[in-house]
Amino acid sequence: MQVLTSFILAAFVGYASAWYFGIVEGNFALLLFLATVVTGIYWLAERFYFLPQRQKAAALLEVDTIRRREELGRQGISQVDGNVAEGRARILAQPWWLDWTAGLFPVIIAVFFLRSFLFEPFKIPSGSMIPTLLVGDLILVNKFHYGVRLPVINTKITEGNKPERGDVMVFRYPPKPSLDYIKRVVGVPGDEVAYLNKRLTINGKVIATVALPEFFDEDAMRYSKQYEEALGEHKHGILNDDDRSAFVPGADDFVFRQNCRYSVEGVVCKVPQGHYFMMGDNRDNSLDSRYWGFVPDKNIVGKAFFVWMNFSSLKRIGSFN
Repeated sequence: MQVLTSFILAAFVGYASAWYFGIVEGNFALLLFLATVVTGIYWLAERFYFLPQRQKAAALLEVDTIRRREELGRQGISQVDGNVAEGRARILAQPWWLDWTAGLFPVIIAVFFLRSFLFEPFKIPSGSMIPTLLVGDLILVNKFHYGVRLPVINTKITEGNKPERGDVMVFRYPPKPSLDYIKRVVGVPGDEVAYLNKRLTINGKVIATVALPEFFDEDAMRYSKQYEEALGEHKHGILNDDDRSAFVPGADDFVFRQNCRYSVEGVVCKVPQGHYFMMGDNRDNSLDSRYWGFVPDKNIVGKAFFVWMNFSSLKRIGSFN
């Protein structure tokens, strides 16, 4: 078992190292699932086989020790070497290969359950959601709000709530589902979304905006025009860059691209059933549905709702719209 366990642990370490150095494309959900299964098997084996075997050996040690001392006592020898308690403790102690597998199972399964069905942490890597979310924000995502999904295969097993316009959603990036993206839901199934001359219109209704003080991006060291936009019950900030054109360059040949019409003024799209149109709040610096198309329901990960840490600014901690 020591050799087998060494091989399994080396495989996990090798996969994680290859992922870290970019040699392979990692899948943390799959890695966590496999770790849960493997450590669970060791935990069951420890509880129902290895531990009873060690307990049996410890009991035999006590019986043999008592018999030996009785025999020596009949010979008039009262001083006997050896400590039964220490010997019993050595026998009952988990070997290293069980300590690193069965011993970690309770922690791993707790993390697996929390991450898969309740809340998952993410780190904001880019500025596409400024001013709502900043680079470096550590956020929590509600995994059950839109329905519980099985880990790894992402199959929905409960319905949950329907995504609403204005929700900040984490989803699997359609052109590369191994990547997680975060954007705001702008269009739901059946909507006609138009973003022309940097004005958002949904089903023929222009979404009202209110001018706010300019936003200063400390990373880019520049100011951007800032507005408050209302999508349903959600009021949130958006940014516009006067130096950027409304034209959408280099749009991909995505599924249902025929539902979109591109022009020098921007884009108009009819959202197909079972899909969503996503946009970043940093409107002129966001690679979103205007470029790579609609997000299918099967790609939904969860609803982002809370910044739990930003090491550069503790004031960032809190909920957001």
